[in-house]
Amino acid sequence: MPGTLYLVGTPIGNLEDMTFRAVRILQTVDLIAAEDTRHTGKLLHHFQVGTPQISYHDHNRHSRTAELLERLQEGKTIALVTDAGMPGISDPGYELVKACAEAEIPVVPIPGASAAIAALVASGLPCDRFMFEGFLPAKAPARRAHLEVLQTEPRTLIFYEAPHRLRQTLQDFLLLGADRQLVLARELTKRYEEIWRGTVAAAIAHYSSREPQGEFTIVVAGADITQPALSEATLKTELQNLLKQGLSRSDASRQLAQQTALPRRQLYQLALSLPEPD
Repeated sequence: MPGTLYLVGTPIGNLEDMTFRAVRILQTVDLIAAEDTRHTGKLLHHFQVGTPQISYHDHNRHSRTAELLERLQEGKTIALVTDAGMPGISDPGYELVKACAEAEIPVVPIPGASAAIAALVASGLPCDRFMFEGFLPAKAPARRAHLEVLQTEPRTLIFYEAPHRLRQTLQDFLLLGADRQLVLARELTKRYEEIWRGTVAAAIAHYSSREPQGEFTIVVAGADITQPALSEATLKTELQNLLKQGLSRSDASRQLAQQTALPRRQLYQLALSLPEPD
């Protein structure tokens, strides 16, 4: 009989995030596959877990997946953990789980803390339908292109962001609208946990005079789909007015996209069809 792969949730900050079941599983499996064995070692020491570890991270996951799969097929039990939260959520895990599913090896989730869900339920924004987007692309053009796709998404959006990229990401959120509501959840479950609520414009102002610190989970309100649809003729008129103010076709399209939550690329194509302003 094959062994079992356990996906074990670990604390996202506070050690009390750990569940009794998670501790029991870590104590009883044959091996723990950890994203960072040094980081996980401190957690295991705190809960008096002596199970041996092996590394499983982004840089070795291809070679390590085959090794772990072989051990599972031999009947060993393995717990997969990451530095914080649930494995596979913006962390390694997917490839190993996929391999186990294909090999018909049992996979058992041991639920734990999740920064995305914690921030969402505390945000005050709609929780009934949402999209988890994880980390946006690091390069600005790709990041903005991705946000343009999300301009008309009505579901609540959840992102992760590192402190050194927060300011630029907030600037790019202007593509969703300066008045779009968002929540910045920082250092969740840790000593300096902070949940800030406001608009995109207010968030930019808030962090213009202070240095972002800690890991951020950003929850953004979905697009308002109750707004009446604008006809193509109306959009062309608005674009023409912006062009008469001296804006380029690209800038006019970007500004109107912020006002209407329509894709900038769609508006830019309309702008290209307009004659030169008088």
